Amino acid sequence: MTPLFIIMLFAAFGGIASAAFAVVFLWVREDHSALILPHFISFATGALLGAALLALLPEAMAQAGPEGAHGIGLMLVAGLGVFFVIEKLVLWWHAHAHVHGEGAAACPQHADDAPGDHVPRQQDTRHAYDHARDHASGVLVLIGDSLHNALDGALIAAAFLGSFQLGVLTTLAVAAHEIPHRVGDFAILVQAGLSRPRALLLNLATGIASVLGAAVAYFALRDTQRALPYALAFAAAGFLYIAVAGLIPGLHRRADPRTSAIQVILIAAGIAVIAAVEQLTQR
Repeated sequence: MTPLFIIMLFAAFGGIASAAFAVVFLWVREDHSALILPHFISFATGALLGAALLALLPEAMAQAGPEGAHGIGLMLVAGLGVFFVIEKLVLWWHAHAHVHGEGAAACPQHADDAPGDHVPRQQDTRHAYDHARDHASGVLVLIGDSLHNALDGALIAAAFLGSFQLGVLTTLAVAAHEIPHRVGDFAILVQAGLSRPRALLLNLATGIASVLGAAVAYFALRDTQRALPYALAFAAAGFLYIAVAGLIPGLHRRADPRTSAIQVILIAAGIAVIAAVEQLTQR
């Protein structure tokens, strides 16, 4: 087998095999999964924060060095801005489609509505907006995962070009790193309104980016290595934005003490799992 084929094969394993663990949700009854999924959203929040702050950013800083720290900061700010614009565009598109799909039927009734009808309409608008935010979070997860997986593929290719043993260890580390938040990503996609089979398929499809990233790194390794720290910072910005702007506001919808305590514990668990995987892969 050629080196390129081996690299792409292991990149596919690192990017796609980890997503396959989400298939367990297809075996859970929908009424049971409705109770479990909110907990996975909390876990996913912690996993995304951990991946951004404990893995992606430290790796970006280490590769860029002290002289590249300012550039990493600029890329982080730029990434947050880009993902803000992406979410705005997704929200606008979803709201535009909602208005054109339902507005025509509702408008003729506005003149006959009673003065108090604005209250339920405000509630409907709020529910539609919350649904749009969930949809936007799902889109951002797919974008962020695809970018992250492409970078993972580039790392796998670089490692294999160093040695076969290093490539295998890097592939295992990537797969282990991906498993914790891939399950949470599946929960996010389901919350965004996708069916469970389609959420699984899209979750698996993002793994293809690992193969593409590995191929690009193989043919243009030097350029990829120079740009990699800043691409890692951009990916970290995406995960931070998803966690802080997309998921945490949804967790605040339930503020009772028991639910809040469970959310804090699961967020901490998500961070702890990422930290543990990082420590194990550094030994």
